[in-house]
This record gives sequence, C-alpha cells and structure tokens, in this order.
Amino acid sequence: MSHHRAERILRPSRGLISLKLGELWRFRELLGLLAWRDILVRYKQTYLGVAWAVLQPVLTMAVFAVVFGRLANLDAWGAPYALLVFAGLLPWQFFANALSESSNSLVASARILSKVYFPRLIIPISSVLSGIVDLVIATAVLLVIMPFYGAPFRPHLLLLPLFFLAAALPAFAAGVWFSALNVKYRDVRYIVPFITRIGIYATPVGFLWQPLIEAKAAESPALAAQFQWLLHINPLVGPIDGFRWCVLGDRFAPWWPGFWMSIGLMLLVLFTGLIYFRQVEKNFADIV
Repeated sequence: MSHHRAERILRPSRGLISLKLGELWRFRELLGLLAWRDILVRYKQTYLGVAWAVLQPVLTMAVFAVVFGRLANLDAWGAPYALLVFAGLLPWQFFANALSESSNSLVASARILSKVYFPRLIIPISSVLSGIVDLVIATAVLLVIMPFYGAPFRPHLLLLPLFFLAAALPAFAAGVWFSALNVKYRDVRYIVPFITRIGIYATPVGFLWQPLIEAKAAESPALAAQFQWLLHINPLVGPIDGFRWCVLGDRFAPWWPGFWMSIGLMLLVLFTGLIYFRQVEKNFADIV
C-alpha cells in the first residue's frame, strides 16, 4: 500500500514587490487563534483580570485631572476636563499597548517561527487586534460616565469605530517596522517604551492644542499655520480629536486637512514597512 504525504511547495515571489497579502485571508483562522491567545496571556494569572482595562484609563484620568486640570488649570473650552482627558486616553492607550505588544511579538513567538510555516505578518497583526477588547471595555466605561458629566449621547458616537481605525493604523504601521527590526536589533525593546512614555506628553491627551494655535495666530498667522501642520505629523492627534468630537461636540472637531495628511503618511509608513517585513522575514527563524 502506498502512502502519499502532503507537501507544501514554496515558490519565490514574482515581481519587484510582492506583499502576498492574500495569504492573510487563507490563514484567517490562525490569526483569530493567535489574537485570542494574546488576550488570554495578557490577563493570565492576574488577580483583577480584565478590570485592568478599566483601571488603567480611569487612574490615568484621575492623575491628569489633579495635576493638569486643578493645579495647572488648563483650558478645556468649557468641557468637563476629566471627560476630555478620558476621551483622549482611549485612542492613545490603545496605540501605546498595541505598539508595545506588536513590536515584541516576533521575538516572543520564536518557538512557533522555527517550527511551522505561516505568514509571519499574522503575528504583529494579532497583537494589535488583541487590544480591541481593552478598547471596547474602556469605551463602555466612557459611555457610562458621560451622563454624570452632562454630556448627551450624540449620533456622532456611531463614528467612534472610524477613529479607532485611525488609531489602529499607526499602531500597525509602526508595529510592522519595529517587530521586524526587533528580531535583528534588540535595542528596539528599549526604544518603544521610551516612545510611549514621552509620547503621552507630546500628544494632546491632557490638553487641547487648539488654544495654543489661537494664541500663536494672534502673534503670527503664518507661524500658527506651520505649527498646525507640524502638529499633525503626530498620527494620534486626529484620532484623539475625533473621539472628543464624538463625545463633546462640534467645537472639538478634528482639523480635517491635518487628519487626512496623517492618514496618508501612515499609509506610506505601512507600505514601506510591509516591503521591509517581506524582505527580511525569510531570516526570522534563523535569527530569532
């Protein structure tokens, strides 16, 4: 009796650039399993479990409210400062957690990489997707506390998923780059925490950037316009403004030219990151 063994034939990519994104769909079940694994590992052996998804933004909001809201008395344009901060924290913390997890995802999955073939891109994607659970829980908390601060429910809240995607894009774009670089250059594990620690203060989470632009415009309109464009190089400015717009009203609407510029820049970063990732992934199993 003859036995036939299943074989997988790997062929080289055709063309100068082949991202092979179709493979992700064929391995979608594995993507879901890895994302679920990341969620379970995150809360395994933790006493409070998913309660950390609530405590982290709530405690950070309390610190910002005391330090910047009470002591520094920052301008909140008449909005409840705590609610303004909480709305800004949600996209930022999703980005920061997703970046931290995805940048280290390939190194953390070294055993899998060396044993079986699958699109390596699935690993950083699953790390980003696993943060959705925390974001959904924190968004539910936001909806609960809105009535306590007198913020009405607006139809704009239905647009929150759009700004979630706008926050996920830079997390995934940077995660693709850093996860691939981290395999060869382990300095990345020190760079990413530095970015997330400093970034929360360089990003308008605890303050509004619009009053700063108004003050600059009174001195020099041209300089204020340049500063406004420069500010939106930070890809989290648009999503944070979007969350605040949905929660607090039209006065907090994003500056749409800067928002779409940030999206375009992040798509470019993602595209170049995918090219680099595909070029070096064949060596992951040997290096990691």
